[in-house]
Amino acid sequence: MKDSLIIVSGGMDSITLLYEYADQIALGISFDYGANHNKNEIPFAKLHCERLGIKHLVIPLDFMHQYFKSSLLEGADAIPEGHYQDDNMKSTVVPFRNGIMLSIACGIAESNGLKKVMIANHGGDHAIYPDCRSGFIQAMSSAMENGTYDHIVINAPYTSLTKTDIARHGKKLGIDYTETWSCYKGGEKHCGSCGTCIERKEALRDAGIEDQTEYLIP
Repeated sequence: MKDSLIIVSGGMDSITLLYEYADQIALGISFDYGANHNKNEIPFAKLHCERLGIKHLVIPLDFMHQYFKSSLLEGADAIPEGHYQDDNMKSTVVPFRNGIMLSIACGIAESNGLKKVMIANHGGDHAIYPDCRSGFIQAMSSAMENGTYDHIVINAPYTSLTKTDIARHGKKLGIDYTETWSCYKGGEKHCGSCGTCIERKEALRDAGIEDQTEYLIP
């Protein structure tokens, strides 16, 4: 039964979730909040939704770029290099981004008669992003359930998985990860040195997937 909406960015995690649960998903939504990489990611989200016959919407959130502070919103040069565990990666946090997106997704879900909102947060995000952690997801799901007539809930099946785990799921599903985007700098090619690029390389390598991503720094 297609009773779910998915927040789909166009990155590895959400595209894997999209394919793994395609038989449950009626609607995919992407958010354009002015991040450096939105222009690279969103076309992939649209591509995969169309390929699977799933309706896709892009929701503009221009106010976030205008009023929020994050290196993701300040241009490629502001993006720090290094692994996600490094303290400097905290600059990439967009304050309460998932809370805002899940709230909007909840309203869209109820407006379309859907019961669940899917999100592809995962264990690798927990060190840096508070609104990816299991406590937040559980609290947000409870708020949504109590704040809607249809008792909308969050389905976040990757919360305790690593990105390598997710890549292994994608390998079984036959996903071509060259049709996804990770790099936070948002250039013509993946930079190869920012946190998301490093995490991408490690996940594909450890999952036994040949990495055919074009990187500026291999």
